[in-house]
Amino acid sequence: MRQPKIGLALAGGGPLGAIYEVGALCALEEAIGGLDFTACDAYIGVSAGGFIAAGLANGMTPRQLCAAFISNTAEAPDRFDPAELLLPAWHEFGERLRLLPGLLSEAARELLEGRSRLSTLERLGRVLPTGLLSSERFGAALTRVFDEPGRSNDFRQLRHRLVLVATDLDTGEAIPFGTDGWDHVPISRAVQASAALPGLFPPVEIDGRHYVDGALKKTLHASVLLDRGLDLLICLNPLVPYASDRRAPREGRERHAKKLASKLGRTAALQPRIPRLVDGGLPLVLSQTFRSLIHSRLALGMKGYERTHPQTDILLFEPDPRDAELFLANTFSYSQRRRLAEHAYQATRELLRERAAGFAPKFARAGLRLREDVLADREARLLPAPGETRTELALRQLRGSLAILEARRDVAAAQRLAKTNKPERQQG
Repeated sequence: MRQPKIGLALAGGGPLGAIYEVGALCALEEAIGGLDFTACDAYIGVSAGGFIAAGLANGMTPRQLCAAFISNTAEAPDRFDPAELLLPAWHEFGERLRLLPGLLSEAARELLEGRSRLSTLERLGRVLPTGLLSSERFGAALTRVFDEPGRSNDFRQLRHRLVLVATDLDTGEAIPFGTDGWDHVPISRAVQASAALPGLFPPVEIDGRHYVDGALKKTLHASVLLDRGLDLLICLNPLVPYASDRRAPREGRERHAKKLASKLGRTAALQPRIPRLVDGGLPLVLSQTFRSLIHSRLALGMKGYERTHPQTDILLFEPDPRDAELFLANTFSYSQRRRLAEHAYQATRELLRERAAGFAPKFARAGLRLREDVLADREARLLPAPGETRTELALRQLRGSLAILEARRDVAAAQRLAKTNKPERQQG
């Protein structure tokens, strides 16, 4: 009996995207019997999703990633300091300033010669930095994590295929680091390249080429995994455009928001409404524009995947478009990461409850089962409740871990039984 092949595709979305994905992955692994996110057949990550995918492929469980990235309870070197991504790109600033005297001299000569002022301004534009923040300390931290015993910073030494997508700045081509011909690059460096959002982080140089965020071409790049003949592909996309539904009566909007908040629990209370996005100024307008662009590409890609790979069940998990909590969160904010991760955890559990009938057959075809007993526990949490002691939290997490192990044991036993009975059926 062939072991079902399960793949995981993680889209980007900055720190908020990574926070959402950690919370959602914890909820999925706990509620789906037989699912082990450290043992997928293959992983693909784009931008912030590459950071999470690289951790999973190196054997870090979603709960370990939560301890390292969300709650800061992990031991060194796994503990990730958010400040690593907030350091100014001093080297980039220095390199650009070195160009200033020469550029000013050239600009002055052009003006004296009567050339276009516009071309002079364009020349001076070369002194502007290509990114404000440095990712070098982040890359060094990843290197330390992946150099720990049992892990690797080398794509070729991983037990499972890992692909991290970046964009070649000079050609616009999507580069799948981790595939043949691109697997010599250190994983930590590939994560840096995939997450180098233009304007925020400078392009990352690898083998004399410069690379930026992998989301510039596609949102998921899932076809790289689908071509491996997967039975199930689980996709996570953190960023969706907000649907304000402002045309509905105010009472209806507020009633819907309260209903949604009650489902997710008091830790994930939703803002009742955003009347008009334009009232939020440029930040909300740009956020909605960016989300709409990447989500429209994702929608087209998902339809194409279903058409070209009908043998694979594809499940997409993403926030509710009416969820103002995640839409209003600062994409690059770490101060709210505990609350937002808990929100993603509860929202994913609620989504599994609501769509259990549709999910269950697809999970079953991949040898998995939806654990309704786990989903029925309305007290389950990702992080400690207010006032909860560490001992109480540890006991609750231990019960959850034992439940996951029991589910995996049941699946393994069923698979062994199927293998044992198969020859008997053939003889009969």
